[in-house]
Amino acid sequence: MRGAWSTGRIREAEEKVLAVTPDGALMRRAAWGLAGRARRMLAERTGGVAGRRVLLLVGAGNNGGDALWAGAYLRRRSVGVSALLLAPDRAHAEGLAAFRSAGGRVVTGVVPADLVVDGIVGLSARGSLRPDAAAVVERISAPILAVDLPSGVDPDTGAVDGPAVTAAATVTFGGYKPVHFLAGARCGEVHLVDLGLDLTDPDFAVLDRADVAAAWPLPGESDDKYTQGVVGVTAGSSTYPGAAVLATGSAVRATSGMTRYAGSAAEEVSRRYPEVVVTGSVTDAGRVQAWVAGPGMGTGNAARDVLRHVLDAGVPTAVDADGITLLANHPELWDARDPGAPVLLTPHDREFARIAEPRGITLGADRVAAARALAAELNATVLLKGHATVVAGPDGRVLVNQARSHWLATAGSGDVLSGIVGALLAAGLDPVLAGGAAAYLHVRAGELAAGGAPASAARIGDAVTAAIRDLVCDDDRRHG
Repeated sequence: MRGAWSTGRIREAEEKVLAVTPDGALMRRAAWGLAGRARRMLAERTGGVAGRRVLLLVGAGNNGGDALWAGAYLRRRSVGVSALLLAPDRAHAEGLAAFRSAGGRVVTGVVPADLVVDGIVGLSARGSLRPDAAAVVERISAPILAVDLPSGVDPDTGAVDGPAVTAAATVTFGGYKPVHFLAGARCGEVHLVDLGLDLTDPDFAVLDRADVAAAWPLPGESDDKYTQGVVGVTAGSSTYPGAAVLATGSAVRATSGMTRYAGSAAEEVSRRYPEVVVTGSVTDAGRVQAWVAGPGMGTGNAARDVLRHVLDAGVPTAVDADGITLLANHPELWDARDPGAPVLLTPHDREFARIAEPRGITLGADRVAAARALAAELNATVLLKGHATVVAGPDGRVLVNQARSHWLATAGSGDVLSGIVGALLAAGLDPVLAGGAAAYLHVRAGELAAGGAPASAARIGDAVTAAIRDLVCDDDRRHG
């Protein structure tokens, strides 16, 4: 599990290290790591390092200093390095002196290069690139290695409101910042250089493959269908039977011990999944250990009564799609909620706005702060869907999961996610962990289903089993 810390907290930790470190030592350590990554990128791209060309885009401040020192180190490896100073009167003096002493060349415009190092702005900058810097970046065709973050991207929110760098890779120092996960497509592959900072309790965490594999509920020799978790799904309608099929199917595949379906699409669900216990009404569904409610169920009075019954059942509940709209239109439904049973909402941006804005919470650039605020307000877990999915618990914990492609942006994909979440809740996972693990697996299923091309939600659902197999194939708890 990796953590991300706000720029303010990173700076505080750096100040403590700087106070007991010789002047310039921390910057040189950072620059050495940056130069090492640049060498590896050159070798991978061109097959060698000596004689290759690197262009440094140097702004004012420490990021420019990091780039200049890295350029000096690259010169020692016979790399031809040029520096374009975007703020010549404010360039880092020691770094510039070291760069020139090593034989680096200062240029006044963009020159041909095999690799470009983005040292334009640092963590203290906000907003998009200024016009002169944007014009320079627009002329770049070589891969870009960003220093700490791609210039023009907000370091704490990942927001982009104008011209900004898109990097092939980023080297960051001391600790990961929010931008590295909230705007991962802009950062490329992120490499961390350890500076010995004392960092605890990150602002949010990111689950890795090993974390999700360890958490996934695999059956053991003493398990049966009840101990593995019984999930109930109430979704779909005569108008949208597909939502029921997708949500139920992904719950079946996500290692739930038993799946029950209750709703008007019972015939379609039973035809597709004979192992599912189906009924037409939630009152006849039988015992479950978690509910999934909302996808395609409609927003009329009958659906409202179904949601009220589910919320009163006293088990964890994942609420999606129409269920979220019902909660927004009928706030009194929260009164039916069993106070001891967790609720996990899975809104996209528009659904989030429906339920959050009446409570004075706006989804702006800071998606983590907005999700955390709504989770606290509702005493529920909020899984805010997006390219970077944010899972916020009512206790302030946050997990972020970054999609590695756009394959999940297709109708019905959210229904698949809901079923996975429900299966994990039924197995007893903490709601924040259930949301984070489900989001991770959902992305992997999308990748497997797509195979490099767009895929339908049905194919993503079909790939859930393969995604789990891929996830736990090296896990020593695997059976069979």
